[in-house]
Amino acid sequence: MNHDSLSAAQIAYLKSYRFHKIKILLYRTGILLLFLALWEISARMKWIDDFIFSSPSKLFLCFYHMTKENSLFWHIGITLFETLVSFFLVMALSLLITILLWYSKSLTETLDPYLVVLNSLPKSALAPLLIVWLGANYKTIILTGVSVAIFGTVLNLYTGFHEVDDEKIKLIQTLGGTKSHQLFKVILPANLANLISLMKSNIGLCLVGVIIGEFIAAKCGLGYLIIYGSQVFKLDWVILSIFILCLIAMALYACIRILEKKYLKQG
Repeated sequence: MNHDSLSAAQIAYLKSYRFHKIKILLYRTGILLLFLALWEISARMKWIDDFIFSSPSKLFLCFYHMTKENSLFWHIGITLFETLVSFFLVMALSLLITILLWYSKSLTETLDPYLVVLNSLPKSALAPLLIVWLGANYKTIILTGVSVAIFGTVLNLYTGFHEVDDEKIKLIQTLGGTKSHQLFKVILPANLANLISLMKSNIGLCLVGVIIGEFIAAKCGLGYLIIYGSQVFKLDWVILSIFILCLIAMALYACIRILEKKYLKQG
């Protein structure tokens, strides 16, 4: 942005905005560092049992040893792969199903109660059945990740499709447009913001679903590390895996945020 073309008030506002963003970043970093410091001190002073609660230094050593053994990044890669495949399947299948429902009112009236029931069903209850049907493999884990998010996404998208301005639909109909014209010229463009919003929530839901699947059916992945670590009392593995899951969730969410900002700039 060319500062020469801005007024003094605009320049002052931009400086204030930048200062505010830096201040928030410093606050967030400070809270994290304070938490880690208190955690480490509590473990060293024996205020907490470092066998149960671990400590930042023990987690760092655990991370170092697992990285040296080339095992940690393998587990991270498996979980990340399953999460991304689940996410893309959820978005693609949800969009396809929603379009079919939008095209056919009879199909919508037929499937609506089933979609509501499936969306309300606790997805963790499906995982044991999926293992029996498909076996304990990555397909079951991916399908568990898909099942957590797909039904709610379809219902939300369908609602968004029907909240589009009727006047725009009538205009296309008046000009002799078909259902396809309505879909690609009005419905989908009007729901791009809704799609991005659903992507932001679904990336986390798919990660949750994948971890549920890995708890039950996996022989690798961060969910497997959490379950195995708790069984053999390697709680450093458990806490480190949880910490890495938090970082993965933040990174994936940040990627969707970047996509959202690009969309808003274009808009």
